[in-house]
Amino acid sequence: MRPALALASAALALSTATLTAAAPFPGRPLADRMADTGGGAQLITAEAAHTTSTTGTVTWWDLRGGRWVAAGSARARFGAKGLAEGATRRQNTDTTPTGLYDLPYAFGVEAAPRGTRYPYRRVSDRSWWCQDNEARAYNRWVEPRPADCRAGEAEHLITYPVQYARALVVGFNYHRPVRRRGAGIFLHVNGDGATAGCVSVPAGAMDRILAWADPARRPHIAVGTRSGPTAITRY
Repeated sequence: MRPALALASAALALSTATLTAAAPFPGRPLADRMADTGGGAQLITAEAAHTTSTTGTVTWWDLRGGRWVAAGSARARFGAKGLAEGATRRQNTDTTPTGLYDLPYAFGVEAAPRGTRYPYRRVSDRSWWCQDNEARAYNRWVEPRPADCRAGEAEHLITYPVQYARALVVGFNYHRPVRRRGAGIFLHVNGDGATAGCVSVPAGAMDRILAWADPARRPHIAVGTRSGPTAITRY
């Protein structure tokens, strides 16, 4: 091979190698790697690095042309004691349950943000969430609080004006409640630190999620870790 041709070939090879190193083939989006997304056209993922993590990322996705496209993302907080498999989680453990859940309705101490399409229930001083394992209304909004739901085993929602300024109910242990599995799991606004088992995001992100969520598109939330038995992609 002539020197000029050899030099040109070497330059082309170097250029191709540099281009390949600079632009690797992109990986599939998280939502595209899920085992199940609930069958709807909207999805929220809440992912932590490990079960001991108290922070992570919430991303909300739209299904467009058969592919999931991220509509927004925010830093998230989880339970003060991390995450636990939803099917075996125990109440009062300060862990966020992993799994795939629907989002029955929204609520808040404040009015719904503009553009909200979700059913939205306004909190009053008579609004409670019953977490009493002996009550008939276990894991339900009650207004007023019934006699069989002890005040010490229920959340008086209005006493959390920051966290419950706006929120979405997560369908964990909701439709067929199992006693002592856990109650009152929400996606809500950040408080001072980690949660007691909920997922929380900054107030601005919560407003954007509520303006984005469309019940006609059947959004679900998937909660899990990056890998391992509670990997978010398993749900």
